[in-house]
Amino acid sequence: MKVFVTGASGHVGSAVVPELLRAGHQVVGLARSEASAAKVEARGATARLGDLDDLDGLRKGAAESDAVIHLAFKHDEMYAGDYQGAADADLTVVRAFLDELAGTGKPLVGTSGTLSYSDLGRTATEEERVPDDSPRGAARNAIIDARDVRGSVVVLPPTVHSRLDTAGFIPILVGIARATGISCYPGDGTNRWSAGHTLDAARLYRLAVEKAPAGSVLHAVAEEAVTMREIAEVIGRELGVPTESIPAERAQEHFGALAFMVSRDSPTSAERTKALLGWEPREPGLLEDLEAGFYFER
Repeated sequence: MKVFVTGASGHVGSAVVPELLRAGHQVVGLARSEASAAKVEARGATARLGDLDDLDGLRKGAAESDAVIHLAFKHDEMYAGDYQGAADADLTVVRAFLDELAGTGKPLVGTSGTLSYSDLGRTATEEERVPDDSPRGAARNAIIDARDVRGSVVVLPPTVHSRLDTAGFIPILVGIARATGISCYPGDGTNRWSAGHTLDAARLYRLAVEKAPAGSVLHAVAEEAVTMREIAEVIGRELGVPTESIPAERAQEHFGALAFMVSRDSPTSAERTKALLGWEPREPGLLEDLEAGFYFER
């Protein structure tokens, strides 16, 4: 298949592109700059210059391909505090893809996050329904509810970790601990994040393009639950700084834009994803990657 990939030069995209190529697919990667285009082409794909605001270009990229993987997101806006604005832009892009692909039955693989399941009081499964009015909920639901497109959504954990991860939540937490001289966790630190390796996530995106049934929700989760205290303790050890609890009223001051996400409890299962597509995570776990040290060499 010829696969159009948005976010092709980003963290997860940089693993998805070679994964697709190794499986014999052709890849056209969206790149918003000449530098990003060079990265895409260096991996053996064809670059298409454009960004998420270029809806005509996105439609054309989808029309000329056999499948679409939508990874790009306006993370800069999210980290600047406008998560809803970034989510609204994402919904506009998803609707453009759905309009262009309507009636074709082509695969459209979208992206969401497990933090949308936060504070359920139990482990989330693939059967969870995210409300339309939650950030990214409407975009996710539009894809899985589509009737004339083979739509599926890969749900990424907050910690998609590997040497390719240079700007995600873990590098941000490391940067905060380095800058403040303390590695913190919220409250008693027992709230949980799920985790998964970048290369395992890339294989799941490929499997989704190749064979995920329409309406599939796929969890790219290798570890259902890692506590924030465990994460903070490893970061503290590796940096040689103390690890301490931080009260809720100081979370915003310490964690900045990440404060809301750091406090969430979101254990997530991937058992149905594994059974549906035969996907099995095989890369190192989050704490193992942290202890490998590469997050602290930057």
